[in-house]
Amino acid sequence: MSKISPCLWFNGEAEEAANLYVSLLPDSRIETVQRNPMDRAGAKAGTVLVMEFTLAGQRFMALNGGMKMEYTHAVSFKIDCADQAEVDRSWDALLANGGEEGKCGWLKDRFGVSWQIVPTALVQYLGGPDPAGRQRAMQAMLQMVKLDIAGLKQAYEGKSAA
Repeated sequence: MSKISPCLWFNGEAEEAANLYVSLLPDSRIETVQRNPMDRAGAKAGTVLVMEFTLAGQRFMALNGGMKMEYTHAVSFKIDCADQAEVDRSWDALLANGGEEGKCGWLKDRFGVSWQIVPTALVQYLGGPDPAGRQRAMQAMLQMVKLDIAGLKQAYEGKSAA
C-alpha cells in the first residue's frame, strides 16, 4: 500500500463521487466510511465526513470539507483504456449528469474533477517508428474531443477517414 493517496474535497458529494468512481474500474472498492460525530458547520451528525476508497488499486480519500472548492486541470486522473469500448464506457459514465467535455480526451465530471480518458494505443501512434505517422496522429488527436482509436490509427497510417 502506498504512503501517499490523493484527497478529493467535496461539499457533501463525497459518498456519491466515491461510489461513481469505484463503479468504473476493476480492483476498486469503498474501504471505509467515517461519519461526522456531531453537528458542525454545514454538516449534521451521522453524515459522511470521509470516504476512503481504492480505485484500480490506488487509494483515495474523499472529504466533505464543508464548502465548495474548485478543481483545475493542473491535477487530473488518467484512466488507461484497453480498447474503444472502455474509452466510451468511462467517458460516458464520467460525463453523465452534468460533466463537461474537454479536448484531447480530457473531461470534467459533474463534481468538477478532471480526468484523462486515454486508450493505451495512443502510445503506439504517438511513439511509433514513423515520424510522419507520429505527426499525423498528434494532429488527429489535437482535433478530437473523446479519443478515437480508429481515427488515430488511420491518421498514423496516412489513410483518410472513411
